[in-house]
Amino acid sequence: MRRLRLVLMALLLCASAVTSASAPVITKTYSYFDIRGLTGADIERELSMRGPKLDKTGIRHPGATRIKLGGSVDYRSSNGRCRVLDAKVTLETHLTLPRWKDRHRASRETVLVWDTLSSDIKRHEERHAEIARQHARKLEKSLEALHPERTCKQMEARVEATSKRIIEAHAADQQRFDRVEAASFERRMLRMLRFKVKKHNNRS
Repeated sequence: MRRLRLVLMALLLCASAVTSASAPVITKTYSYFDIRGLTGADIERELSMRGPKLDKTGIRHPGATRIKLGGSVDYRSSNGRCRVLDAKVTLETHLTLPRWKDRHRASRETVLVWDTLSSDIKRHEERHAEIARQHARKLEKSLEALHPERTCKQMEARVEATSKRIIEAHAADQQRFDRVEAASFERRMLRMLRFKVKKHNNRS
């Protein structure tokens, strides 16, 4: 029996472990960075100064999702064919989110802006994690479904090609999501602000 280790890394910066049969091993953790300020402009400046930085560009973002995708594939040759015996994919996601320290001193308007913005940042990063989960599940199922090959060398090549294809699709989906989100940010924020203002006024 041979085991092929998969080590696949992705780092995405943008602005409970679960285990079961035929399911990836998935973990998700959180960390926070503190920001201060009493106005919307203060918050914007703090996010641009203190947010997590994308190593490749040096640009800071209001939130980040770090993704580590890996795992292993066991396969064995028998009766002249090499078959996958087991595939186990692991996914680690770590979300970095902002935490505002001056809420108690700020105006109601600034609190409203912050609540709207911070909920959108969290939703955005959670969606990155969900996209990664979807592709982790797809990767494990695809590896388990590989047809037998004549040699284990051929199987190893098939495993690597399948992994590469799904990882590239994952990266493309993450980038597509960021493009769509960036294009609709202002419209989305205005819509959420109007909803929160209306909800607040109905309570008054």
